[in-house]
Amino acid sequence: MRFGMRTPSIKKSIKARTTGKAKRAIKKAVIPGYGKNGIGWIKNPKKAAYNKVYKKTSFGIMDLFK
Repeated sequence: MRFGMRTPSIKKSIKARTTGKAKRAIKKAVIPGYGKNGIGWIKNPKKAAYNKVYKKTSFGIMDLFK
């Protein structure tokens, strides 16, 4: 588990920003529950718990400028 600042990744940052609206719309139409809050706890509770703790104990470089 990481505590403190996350290492920035330019590649992942660009990928997240350019994933198309159409791609998400298709997934939402095909996969029931895609993009809904709380689905992670149903599908994989161990991973959801890890992600919740990780989000609370680490911060990104952009959080420093807020």
